[in-house]
Amino acid sequence: MSKYTTEVFDSAIDGSKFVANKIKALIEKNNAEGKKTVLGLATGSTPVKMYKELIRMHNEEGLSFANVVTFNLDEYYPMEKNSEHSYWYFMHENLFNHIDVKPENINIPLGNLPQEEVDQHCLDYEAKIDAEGGLDIQILGIGRTGHIGFNEPGSELDSVTRQVTLAQITIDDAAPGFGGVENVPAKAITMGVASVLKARCIYLMAYGENKAQIVSDTLTNDITDQVPATYLQKHSNTVFVLDTEASSLLPA
Repeated sequence: MSKYTTEVFDSAIDGSKFVANKIKALIEKNNAEGKKTVLGLATGSTPVKMYKELIRMHNEEGLSFANVVTFNLDEYYPMEKNSEHSYWYFMHENLFNHIDVKPENINIPLGNLPQEEVDQHCLDYEAKIDAEGGLDIQILGIGRTGHIGFNEPGSELDSVTRQVTLAQITIDDAAPGFGGVENVPAKAITMGVASVLKARCIYLMAYGENKAQIVSDTLTNDITDQVPATYLQKHSNTVFVLDTEASSLLPA
């Protein structure tokens, strides 16, 4: 039996606020107990509204991220940190520059390492997540291929942080932001399926009618490595946070 739940909202803003409130509640509980909160974070357009809400909570409600440790899902390879296309840049622009998170508590895979150092970097990244006690919450979006992080079709259930080759559809979807398909890196470093599933709680956000088909495939089909998001059916505490459009093809 699948253990996931779905929460459907009228708008992406409402869904984003729902997730932000869950993160806030956990951070405040852990802060009060003197404990760290370990968050797995995602990039892309989907979580931006949720990050805006967390920034608002920091500015207006005093939510402190000083005791929060973050791990991002992925980064393009090769990619310099200071490139406007890097997820390092994205995360600082959309969240980290606006809250009181400590720089040393921010973890994002490095896209600028020599190829021969990548495998060790991936092992170290996985080990650091474990050393921090694992992820309390993992935030996910979903790609049209059903990828979570950059775990493309064919990714195995036991996959961990590693270098991957991006699917053509993923490259095509990224092309407008890079000014052409020829400028999109063909590879990335990503946390694996197993890395994601170790999180104690997962929130996958999907908004808009262009996500309706892959949401339906993910929630109504059997688990398959051809739609890696279906692996979430195996997780004991995953919430699919959808707007009305993204949920439109689900059974009533």
